[in-house]
Amino acid sequence: MANNLIIYYSRKGENYWNGSIKNLEKGNTEIAAEFIQDAIGGDLFEIETEKTYAADYYECIEEAKDELRAKERPELTNYLDNIDEYDNVFVCGPCWWGTFPMAMFTQLEKLDWTEKKVMALMTHEGSGLGNCERDLKKICTGATLGEGLAVHGADTLSSESKITAWAKRVVK
Repeated sequence: MANNLIIYYSRKGENYWNGSIKNLEKGNTEIAAEFIQDAIGGDLFEIETEKTYAADYYECIEEAKDELRAKERPELTNYLDNIDEYDNVFVCGPCWWGTFPMAMFTQLEKLDWTEKKVMALMTHEGSGLGNCERDLKKICTGATLGEGLAVHGADTLSSESKITAWAKRVVK
C-alpha cells in the first residue's frame, strides 16, 4: 500500500466567501486536507509561518501580493526534513493571486521529489487551480504530477464526496 502525505496551508478567520467576508473557525483547505486523510489515510503536515498575517482579509491579500511580487519565502515554524517514506504527496492550499501562498514554496523547495506522485488541491473563490500545477511542475523536479482538484472554498464542507472520490482515484 502506498504511503500518503498531505501538506497543506489553510487560513482560518476572515475569508472571502461567495462575494462577502466570513469568519471561519477552520480554514477551507484544512477541511479538504482532512477529507483526503479520511479517504485514503496518510499523514497531515500543516504549513505555518513564523510571521502572523493580518487578521483583516483585505490586508492579508495585500501582504500575499507583496510576497508574490518579491518572490519571498516566509520562514516556517516547522519543516519537513524529507519525504522519503511517501509515494503520494498532496499539496493543498488556497489560491492566493493565482498560486499557492509563498509559505508553501518555502517548504516544497527544500524537498527531494524524485519518484514521488504529486497532486494539487486548491481552494478558491473563482480562480480554479490557477497556476499551481505549473508552479508545482517547476519546483517538484523528478516527480510525476497527477490530476489536480479545484474546490470552491464556500463549497468545501459539501464537497467531501467529490474530494474523497478524487483522492481515491489519483492514488491508484
